[in-house]
Amino acid sequence: MAQQLVIAGAGHAAGQVVATLKQKKFEGKILLIGDEPWLPYQRPPLSKKFLAGELPAERLYFKPPSFYDEANIEVRLNTTITSINCVDRSISTTTDDKISYDKLILALGSRVRRVDVDGSGLDGVHYLRSIDDVERIRTNIDVTGNVVIVGAGYIGLEVAAVMRQLGHNVTVLELADRVMSRVVSPVVSEFFQQQHAAHGVQLQLSTGLKRFSGDNRVRAVETDDGQLFPADVVVVGVGIVPNTEIAAAAGLQIDNGIIVDDRCRTSDADIYAVGDCTAHPNGVYGRRLRLESVHNALEQAKTAAANICGDDIRYSQVPWFWSDQYDLKLQIAGLSEAYDDIVIRGSPEDGAFSCLYLRDGRLIACDAINSPRDFMQSKTLISNRATIDPQRLVDSSTPLKDLA
Repeated sequence: MAQQLVIAGAGHAAGQVVATLKQKKFEGKILLIGDEPWLPYQRPPLSKKFLAGELPAERLYFKPPSFYDEANIEVRLNTTITSINCVDRSISTTTDDKISYDKLILALGSRVRRVDVDGSGLDGVHYLRSIDDVERIRTNIDVTGNVVIVGAGYIGLEVAAVMRQLGHNVTVLELADRVMSRVVSPVVSEFFQQQHAAHGVQLQLSTGLKRFSGDNRVRAVETDDGQLFPADVVVVGVGIVPNTEIAAAAGLQIDNGIIVDDRCRTSDADIYAVGDCTAHPNGVYGRRLRLESVHNALEQAKTAAANICGDDIRYSQVPWFWSDQYDLKLQIAGLSEAYDDIVIRGSPEDGAFSCLYLRDGRLIACDAINSPRDFMQSKTLISNRATIDPQRLVDSSTPLKDLA
C-alpha cells in the first residue's frame, strides 16, 4: 500500500477521495493540495442557493475542517502544482516545494471558458466557478440592477432564475437557437424558454456577443446584430475547459481529458485521475467519455481510492446530471446524443413530464422535469440497454421499472 499519497486538487472529487480513503482505513500519509483558499466544497449550490444568499460558505464544505484534523490529513491551500516528475515520482508547487509521492491522484478539475471580445476585462464582467467568483458577483450588483448573462446552458439559466428571484432585470444571450441545446431536445428547450419568459427573463436566442462597453466598468453589452443591452453586471457561462496541461507536460496520455482506464489509472501506473479532467471508458455507451458532473467526480473518486486501498473496482455507470431553476428540477439520466425517436411521458403543461430518448428502439437517455421516479427508474433501463415499445413508454400510468 502507498505510504505517501498526494492529491492534486481540492474540489468535490478530492473531498470524496479523502472520505473514501479514511472509510477504508488507508494507513499511509495523505497530503491534499488545492489552489483555492477553501477546503473541498460542493460547486452545484454556487449558481443556486449560495448565489441567492441562502447558504454561508461553510455550509458548502464537503467535510468540516475538524474532519481533516481528526483524520491527520495534511492540507495545503493557496498552492498550485506546477509540474509532475514521473521518473522520481515527485511534484513541484508554486511554493517551490518538491514533494515525493508513492501514489498521486490528479483531481485537477476544470476552468471556465473565457470570451475574447472588446471590453472583456472591464469590472463587472464575471465568470462563475468558485466561492470567490460568487462573492464578487454579489458585491458588484445594486439592489435592483440589470444583469446580462452570456450563455443559456445550465449555469446561465440557473443564474438567470436566481437573479430574477432577487428582483433584478435579466437578459440572456445565446448563440444557439434554443436554450441548453447541447443536452436536451427541442421539446425540453421550449418548455424552459416558456418558464423563463413567464418569470420575466428576456431571452435573446441566435444572438452572438460583439463587445462589452463602458469606461472602467461594464455598462452595456452589444450583440453582433447591433442590439445594446444595459448591464450593471455580466455573468458569462459558455462552458469549461479540462485542466490537463500539467498532466500532458508530464507525458501522460491526453485526449479531451486525461486518459484513464476503468480503475481511474492514467498511463502511469502510480498516477490516478478523477473528475472533470478525465476521459474514461464507459461500458454503457461503448466509448470514452469526458463528463462534467458531480456524479462522475464522486464515483471516480470512490473508484480510485478503493483501488489504491487494494480493492479491484471498475467504474462504468450511467451518467446523470441535474439543474434547479425556479421550482423546476431537471434530472437527466444518460446521454441523448444521436437519438432517433422521442417519447413524452406526462404533460409539459402540468409542469411535470419526462422526455425519453431512443436509438434503434433502445432507451439511451431521460430528461425528467419534476418527475424523480422516471429519472431513478430510467437509469436501470438505460444500463440494461433495454429495447422497449414506444407505445408502452408513453403510458405514464405504468412505472418504468415495470418495463425493465
